[in-house]
Amino acid sequence: MEPEADRKDIILVVDDDEDIARFVEFNLRLHGFEVIHASDGQEALEVIERQRPDLAVVDLMMPRIDGLELTRRLRADPMTSALPVIMLTAKGMTVDKVHGLSAGADDYLVKPFDTAELVARVSSTLRRNKEFREVSPLTGLPGNSRIRREISDRVRQGVDYAVGYVDIDRFKSVNDRYGFVRGDDFISALARSLHRAVVGVGLPPAFLGHVGGDDFVIVCAPDQVRPLTSQAVVDFENTADTLYDPTDRERGFVELKDRRGNIRRAALVTLSIGVSLSDAGKRFSDPLEAIAMASEMKTVAKSQPGSYVAVDRRRGVT
Repeated sequence: MEPEADRKDIILVVDDDEDIARFVEFNLRLHGFEVIHASDGQEALEVIERQRPDLAVVDLMMPRIDGLELTRRLRADPMTSALPVIMLTAKGMTVDKVHGLSAGADDYLVKPFDTAELVARVSSTLRRNKEFREVSPLTGLPGNSRIRREISDRVRQGVDYAVGYVDIDRFKSVNDRYGFVRGDDFISALARSLHRAVVGVGLPPAFLGHVGGDDFVIVCAPDQVRPLTSQAVVDFENTADTLYDPTDRERGFVELKDRRGNIRRAALVTLSIGVSLSDAGKRFSDPLEAIAMASEMKTVAKSQPGSYVAVDRRRGVT
């Protein structure tokens, strides 16, 4: 089976005009997409049953089931409701565009259109859709694919960058003591603290992503590491203190029972942050390498008491 990262996006072209369909298919294949074709809306529904496309380019005017009706049916079916649709129309009338967007289309193209516009609309719609799908429902932050893309973009630009891997020390103690709902409050608090810190370091813009659970990734310029992490640690510790019950907060620990019924104490949560730097003697060829190194340094940070930032670098930030 082809790895997900290497799989080409599949575009379904739905148009009864063979010349238009061939033109669209040729240019999309030329730009690295896989393309399947249906002659009308009815055939499109049958094709979608057999093979799930990543995006549909749909002509407005077609026999049997036209583009508007096809889009409405796609949006009404939970299995296809999130499928992005670009509507093609031969008319430049605003009413057609409005009808298409009202039916649930994500974008539209007015025929005749040029190749660059077609590819740009398809690419941008796919990107928006993927980023929307992978956003964390708890924090609203982008996930793993967007994190990797952010690092790849910086590699391509040839700029030095830092990758920070962040998680909460003793997070399990919070869930064990208060339950998962309160645990989510701590994760949300960390997301807000990191976001404030990311905004606080100014330009160039730093990036914040949510891997899952209490794990976050920041991507920034190397000289932003110290101010960003310092602010995030102070902000989070202050906020986290308010999320504890007053008794636990005042005594500085929570009491938990182990499986044998013995009482053990767990200190209040802190942060461990591991940082990898692109200028630490080498440049990472793969975003996953930079993330893995930051995760390794986070393990080092966890061996230290309190909130701690461990940086994989022989010089500079400490």
